[in-house]
Amino acid sequence: MRKTLLTAVAGAALALSGLGAHADTLDTIKQRGQVICGVNTGLPGFAAPNEKGEWAGLDVDYCRAIAAAVLGDATKAKFVPVSTKDRFTALQSGEIDVLNRNSTWTLGRDTAGMLFAGVNFYDGQGFLVKKSLGVKSATELSGASICAQQGSTGQLTISDFMRSHNLPYNIVSFDTPEEAARAYEGGRCDVNTDDASGLYAVRVKMANPDEHVVLPEIISKEPLAAAVRQGDDKWFNVVKWVHYAMLSAEEAGVTQANVEEMVKSDKPDIKRLLGTEGDFGKQLGLDNQWAYRIVKQVGNYGESFDRNLGPKTVLKIDRGLNNLWTKGGLQYAPPIR
Repeated sequence: MRKTLLTAVAGAALALSGLGAHADTLDTIKQRGQVICGVNTGLPGFAAPNEKGEWAGLDVDYCRAIAAAVLGDATKAKFVPVSTKDRFTALQSGEIDVLNRNSTWTLGRDTAGMLFAGVNFYDGQGFLVKKSLGVKSATELSGASICAQQGSTGQLTISDFMRSHNLPYNIVSFDTPEEAARAYEGGRCDVNTDDASGLYAVRVKMANPDEHVVLPEIISKEPLAAAVRQGDDKWFNVVKWVHYAMLSAEEAGVTQANVEEMVKSDKPDIKRLLGTEGDFGKQLGLDNQWAYRIVKQVGNYGESFDRNLGPKTVLKIDRGLNNLWTKGGLQYAPPIR
């Protein structure tokens, strides 16, 4: 998801005033006994209340994994819904400890007081169309009307793509992605555009999801990552390595179901991951069973992806770029050593 230029400027100003005020987040969380996470106001598969009213999704699992690592209990996570407009303000003000809200890692944000702790979902801008339109590719969208969020960089991306393919088009702008999606479903536009993950989530909410399809073209790079405040290196290291631990566990074949057996493994990489060799947890300001608890209580990255986004869910999103590097994807964790 992207923000307007005004939001970017405001975020930079807040960064300058907020640095140093929250430089001991890890210690604060340990004293408080709870991790406070900023999440989407409702994006199925990433962060949304389920039928029981409980928060669920890939970003929610990430936050629970942080709680398991730091506090020993994945349930010690509080979820604060934040809007696209207010998400960075909430982080800089200290209202939340970490922003786990499908936010794109960019240079502008990296230099405006934030640190991004590893990409937990490789995304990109896509197109949602009705199957009845008979379109199989975005290159067939000549003359299309396109619903888009007003002021977002998505409109520039659309312009670049359509002009490069000599395709005439018409943009219909809306204040929020939700308004754009409703207008598209109501027939005001031929196409809805947003990050592909958002389009899959939008499709699920429609009256007849099977009547809509996300086209194969992805026309931008949107690496989604959790963010923390700059100047808070201890906390940044923890949030970053929680993500890497979930990836390392998947690569090593360590799952919720077998983690008790894997603790007995004599493989050096598994021993270091699960805390039976070395003091790597202590180097993070945690104990050495931090990653064991993540896997035991939440699961590895693949388990979380499959549970929330994968082919057996209503979203039916393929791993694609989010597969492990050993399986043709981009997900890659530095070694624990």
